[in-house]
Amino acid sequence: MINFTVGPVQSSEEVRAIGAENTPYFRTAEFSAIMLENEKMLLKLAKAPEGSRIVFLTGSGTAAMEAAVINTLTEEDKALVVNGGGFGERFVELCELHKVPHEAIVLEAGKPLTADDLAKYDGQGYTAFLVNLDETSTGVFYDLDLIHDFCKRNNIYLIVDAISSFLADSIDMDRYGIDLMLTGSQKALAVPPGISIVFLTPTALERVERIESGCMYLDFSDALKNGERGQTPFTPAVTTLLQIHKRLCEIEEQGGAEAEVARIESLANYFREKVKAFPFELFTDSPSNAVTSLYTKKGNAKEIFELLKNEYGIWICPNGGEIGNYLFRVGHIGNLTTKDYDELLAAFGKLQERGVI
Repeated sequence: MINFTVGPVQSSEEVRAIGAENTPYFRTAEFSAIMLENEKMLLKLAKAPEGSRIVFLTGSGTAAMEAAVINTLTEEDKALVVNGGGFGERFVELCELHKVPHEAIVLEAGKPLTADDLAKYDGQGYTAFLVNLDETSTGVFYDLDLIHDFCKRNNIYLIVDAISSFLADSIDMDRYGIDLMLTGSQKALAVPPGISIVFLTPTALERVERIESGCMYLDFSDALKNGERGQTPFTPAVTTLLQIHKRLCEIEEQGGAEAEVARIESLANYFREKVKAFPFELFTDSPSNAVTSLYTKKGNAKEIFELLKNEYGIWICPNGGEIGNYLFRVGHIGNLTTKDYDELLAAFGKLQERGVI
């Protein structure tokens, strides 16, 4: 199978080889050294400001989203949430669940966030801004410059879900004033799922210090204390963390974050140019490098997904809900090459000959 989904994605042979080994015992100096190096390399890739820290959570990206809310927001905050799809809606639900006062900026699916959308919220006392930078359900990538400018002039604490966009799109935490950022192991890091990663700047760390999370497993204070010695409070996904280390070494050897973003952007552009030969429409005008969302007027996106999977050995990414009949996504993260896209395009051609597309 060739995997064009947006997570889990394909891994390198070297990363997969680690998964075939027995999981080692982890309360050791050797594992601690690897974890401390993981933190150092990730902070460098994210261009996090001096004094930043990382928390490694064994859990999905949603665990990190919830942890960000309960560890750094309270009932005294007034949050603004960008809701442009399924993952933006998840932040809204988390604020509701944990009684964080909030308002949602509801956007039409696939549409970008604009200055006009933000204008009415200027000077209204908002204390936090939550955004899924790449709304993975539609592939739209929000304008970081616009968000940064709004948060800076309103002195707003900025939480960025970069689960799909970290290492796929250019992100500089220091430049864009991102206070807390999160990502997941199964996206552009291209290792198996199981670890979510939270980047905390000194501003976020100050919030963690004064806010009680009310949770044992997702408590940042405990995680940060253990992280000082390269450990986690509870048993982590040890093998996945070792695979992350291998992957980080690969990225560093291949030129760092800039080179990885350029590689993924090149794949995205290659596919988007070639797919113009087929009767699909790009669903958004402001896509992330991580994924291309394609609209099919025939309303048979799910049929295309099944045929590619069952007859051609190819996974693409389906969508849920009513829009799922018309929309599917093709990812550009993971261990992919232009040759892989040529196989997908060839399969599209065969489906077109059959009258499916």
